[in-house]
Amino acid sequence: MESILSSAGVVVRRFSHADLPKIRQALIDVHADAYADAMDNEFNQRFPWFVDNWGGNPDFDCVIAYDGDEAVGFAYGAPGTPGREWWREHLTEVPEKHRTFSYSELAVRTAYRKTGTAELVTRTLLDGRDEDLVQLLVDTEHPRVQVLYEGWGLRKVGERQPFADSPVYAVMIAELPLR
Repeated sequence: MESILSSAGVVVRRFSHADLPKIRQALIDVHADAYADAMDNEFNQRFPWFVDNWGGNPDFDCVIAYDGDEAVGFAYGAPGTPGREWWREHLTEVPEKHRTFSYSELAVRTAYRKTGTAELVTRTLLDGRDEDLVQLLVDTEHPRVQVLYEGWGLRKVGERQPFADSPVYAVMIAELPLR
C-alpha cells in the first residue's frame, strides 16, 4: 500500500486483491453516496457483487481517496483477459500493442465532485501500469462523464450492453500512459 498526497489534502492509498476484506465496505459506502439518486435501480443494488467479482481477481488494483479517515472516492480495475477485451468487437484492426487494463469503476462522494478527486484517483490508478491500453465503459445516458474521460485522452469506439438489465455503455479506450 502506498500513499500519495494531493494538493487538496486528500490522501490516495493503493490496495490489492489481498486487501479486499478491509476495503470492501468503504467501496460500497462511497458507491451508495455517489449513486444515492439511482439506488432504486436494481442494477446499482448489485454493486457489492461487482466489488467481490473484481476484487476476487488476483491482479485487482484499487485506489481510494481519503479525507482524514473518510473514504471519499475510488477507482479500480484489473488487467483484461487477452482476446476478451471489450474493444475487440468494435475495432477492425487490433492495435500493435494491445495489453489492456480494464478500468471497471470510478465513484466519488457527491460532496467531493468537481474537486479533482475523480481525476486524482483515475491517474493514480493508471499511472505506471504495464499495459499498453486502458478500456472502460460509460453509461451512454451520462454524456458529461464521457466528455470527462475524453478530456483525459480516452475515445469512444463503440457501445455494448454487458448484461440484459444493464445500461448501454460507451466502450472507451486510450493508450497508456494517459495524456
